[in-house]
Amino acid sequence: MNKGHWNTKTAVLTGIVLCNISFSHAQDEDAVREMVDRLNLDSYKSVIKGLAQFGDRRQGTERNRRAVDWIEEQLQAAGCINTQRLHYTYDPEPRPPRRRNQSNEEINLTTSTGGKVGRNGSGPGGASIFGYRETTGVNRDLMAQPDERIRELNREEPTNGPRSEVYCTKIGTTRPDVMYILGAHMDGHGVNEAVNDDASGTALVMELARIFNSPDIETEVSIRFALWNNEETGLNGAYSYVEQRKDLQGIENPQGSGLYPEPRWLGMIQHDMMLCDHGAPGPDGSVSRDQRPEADINIEFQSNSELAEDSMKLAFVFKSAADKYNTDYPATVGPHMTNTDSTPFMNEVPSISLRENERGAHTGAGWNPTWHTPLDVWTTFTDEDFRLGLNAAQTTLSAIAELTNARIKK
Repeated sequence: MNKGHWNTKTAVLTGIVLCNISFSHAQDEDAVREMVDRLNLDSYKSVIKGLAQFGDRRQGTERNRRAVDWIEEQLQAAGCINTQRLHYTYDPEPRPPRRRNQSNEEINLTTSTGGKVGRNGSGPGGASIFGYRETTGVNRDLMAQPDERIRELNREEPTNGPRSEVYCTKIGTTRPDVMYILGAHMDGHGVNEAVNDDASGTALVMELARIFNSPDIETEVSIRFALWNNEETGLNGAYSYVEQRKDLQGIENPQGSGLYPEPRWLGMIQHDMMLCDHGAPGPDGSVSRDQRPEADINIEFQSNSELAEDSMKLAFVFKSAADKYNTDYPATVGPHMTNTDSTPFMNEVPSISLRENERGAHTGAGWNPTWHTPLDVWTTFTDEDFRLGLNAAQTTLSAIAELTNARIKK
């Protein structure tokens, strides 16, 4: 196809279709399966454990900056040596006070049966139009964390100012000018170790960087591995990336060099909270400590985005890959991608998010008691939980291997 025919918004999914048509016939399923087999639970857990050493990695702190440095070192050690930093400044206006009623109490909306509406409420006795709910919110109380070691890791409060985030790129052999972006956010909060939110997604992307950058693996299309910062403050790192780099897409620099600092985007795939699919809260608000038997990986697109149809098609490419290559947990597709770093991309390029359960209907309804709480620590999770994240890695690795025509050199 003539490079001049590539258009960021209207023809990006054509890139996906092109990959399926021009590459899939030559794709060796045994090679994809061998790449998937290179993922293993111990390696995935080891990267999560490495990230946990920096506590919750809250943006604007020394622990966050040290974690960014550590991620870059790990990417380089894995063979993704062309790491780069994106720099921006986070200095928001002070937040206005929350609305209160005349009695100075916070306003609460309720259903006709008395259940509270919104993600942060649970009706007395439990039931609302959303079913039983657990209260959700962000822990800011240092002393709510019972582990003294973890309290000390997280004692420093954030300050506004310069920020950075790291990414690296697997260069395509025949189409270096186009790429898929695989992302996760490395920052967290809640006075914890941010194991699920989002060391689980960050480690996933880093493991895929390790495998795709193996000396014996080639891809025809480029792949970028991006670890966003400032997700928890409003997706600021991902928005900064889009703002700074979207107009650089597909430009050869220097001219005639064959180098493309920002290959044209074919798809953006976000990974955000991968471990906990324990089911809905019961009438008392509690959630089971065990992974539910019907646990799955949710692949979400945003149905009201400008590229909803293209994003949906990309989501089903990933589901098809999961059906072929996942070892323990299946994948499902849903239309409610929200509140994650794929949002800044969704009107620019087909965008999807992989996570442990539906963002709005499940996460927002309190299905995960570790979300932004002191419970998001290493000791909370079992191998069944970590295996769910590993299967999400299998989903993305196999789908991207097919889309980029990855092969193993003999």
